[in-house]
Amino acid sequence: MKKLQDILTRMVAVFTVGALGTLGAGAVVGVETWLALSMAGLLAVASVAERLAREYLDDGKLTLDEINGAFSPFAKSEEATLSPDEEGKSKSKRQG
Repeated sequence: MKKLQDILTRMVAVFTVGALGTLGAGAVVGVETWLALSMAGLLAVASVAERLAREYLDDGKLTLDEINGAFSPFAKSEEATLSPDEEGKSKSKRQG
């Protein structure tokens, strides 16, 4: 049950990331904004759902590593965007 809740909440995040990534693109080509956002978000969710389905078909189980792997194309590490000074501050916050 916890895995399902985790997957569903992360799917909402994937939809958001996929949709917001194309926010301005729809206006450029003349597509209504809501339609462009919906299509981009649904395509992102479908991509993750396909990855999860393939992992499940492999052995009939979904491990945490497989779930994380399916979402990884849409995730960006916090450390990747921080300067070395900010990274140290971030680590100390997580530890304390």
